Amino acid sequence: MAIVSRKFTATILSISLLTVMAGAAIAPALGVIKEHFAGQDDILIQLIVSIPALFIIITNFFFRTLCKLMKTRTLAITGLLMYVILGAGAFFAKSIVVLLILRALLGVSVGMIMPLSTGLLAYYYPPTAQARLMGLSAAMNQLGGVVATLLAGLLANIQWNYAFLVYLLGIFAVILVIAFLPNERLSSKGSKISLSNLTKFHPSVVGMLLLMIIFFIYPTNFAIAAHDGTSLSNNAITYIMVALDVVAFLVGLVFGDLMKKMRRTMKYMAPVLFLLGYACMALWGNVPALIGGSALIGLANGIGVPYLNTIASIKGGKDSATTVMPLLSAALYLGQFISPLIVLPLGNAIFGSADVRAPFKVGIIFCMIFLIQVYLTRNFQSLPPQKHPKES
Repeated sequence: MAIVSRKFTATILSISLLTVMAGAAIAPALGVIKEHFAGQDDILIQLIVSIPALFIIITNFFFRTLCKLMKTRTLAITGLLMYVILGAGAFFAKSIVVLLILRALLGVSVGMIMPLSTGLLAYYYPPTAQARLMGLSAAMNQLGGVVATLLAGLLANIQWNYAFLVYLLGIFAVILVIAFLPNERLSSKGSKISLSNLTKFHPSVVGMLLLMIIFFIYPTNFAIAAHDGTSLSNNAITYIMVALDVVAFLVGLVFGDLMKKMRRTMKYMAPVLFLLGYACMALWGNVPALIGGSALIGLANGIGVPYLNTIASIKGGKDSATTVMPLLSAALYLGQFISPLIVLPLGNAIFGSADVRAPFKVGIIFCMIFLIQVYLTRNFQSLPPQKHPKES
C-alpha cells in the first residue's frame, strides 16, 4: 500500500471536487437553456441535469469489472479524460437529442471515478480518520459545486452552451492523478454488488436515495421557480444557488467535529433541515424565504452526505471501494435521476400545474418519509475517536 501523503490526499479530494458537476453545476443555466430549446417538454430540459445520474448508476454496477480490467490510476485517468471531453463537448451540441446523449455519456465517466473519490479514503486510511476525511470529501464536492455553478451561471449569460465549458476544470484533476495516484489494483474479494450487500447496508443506501430525491428538487426547480415567482435576475439566482454550496462546503470542513459533538442527534439533522428549508420556500416563496430555505438545504446536504458515507465506510471496512461505495453512488445518482420524474408529476397531480411552488411542497412530503426511515433503521453506533492519519 502506498505511503499516505498530503499530495496523495489532495489528489483523491480533487476527484471529489468534480463529481457534483455531473448534473447540478448546469442547474443555473436551465432557464437560459429552456429559452433556447423553446417548445421542448419541461421534463427534457430537466433531464439535462438528471440524465447523467442514470448512466452513473449503470456504470457503478460494472465497477467491479472495471477494477479487474484496470488499476486505480488507469481507471481514474480514463474516467477523467472522458469527463473533460464529453462534458465540454456539449458546447457543440445543436439539438436537444445530441445534448442528452453527451450528458448520458458524461454519466459513464462519473460512474468510473465516483466510487474512487470515497472508496480510496476507506482503502488507504484507518476508520479513526474517516469521518474527518469524508467531511473533507463532501466539502470538496461542494466547493466544486460553488466554482462550477458560479462559472456555469456566468458563462450562460454569454450564450447557453458556454455553461458546459466548466467541465474543462477536470484537466487539473487529470494532472494530479497522473503525478500522485499509485497504480494499484483494488481487491475484488467479496466485492460483488449483491442482494446480501444491499441488505447489509440498506440503512445508508436507502437513506442516500431519499436524501438525493429530496435535495435534487432544489437544483431542478429553484432557478425556474425563482425566475417565474420573483423579480430576481439570472445572476442573482446563480449567486443564491452558489451560496447553498458554500454553506455545504463549510459544514463539510467541520463535519468531523460535528460527529464527535452530536453523535446521537446527527442522524436526524439532514431530514429536519431539509424539511425546514422546503417549508420556507413552499409556504412563502418570497426572496427572503428562498434565501433562508437555500441555506437550510445547504446545511442538510452538507451534513447528510458525509454522514451516510462515514457510517457505511466504517461498516464496510477496507473493501468499501468495491462493496458499499458503488451502492451508495448508485443510490445517490438514482435519487438524482428519478427526482424530477417523481416530483414534477406528483406536484402537478396534488397541487396543480399552475403552482410554481408545488415541487417544494412535494419535498416536504419526502422529508417526512426520510425522517421516518431514519427513525426506523438508523441505530447509531459510536465511532472511534477521530485522529488524523500520519501524513508525510
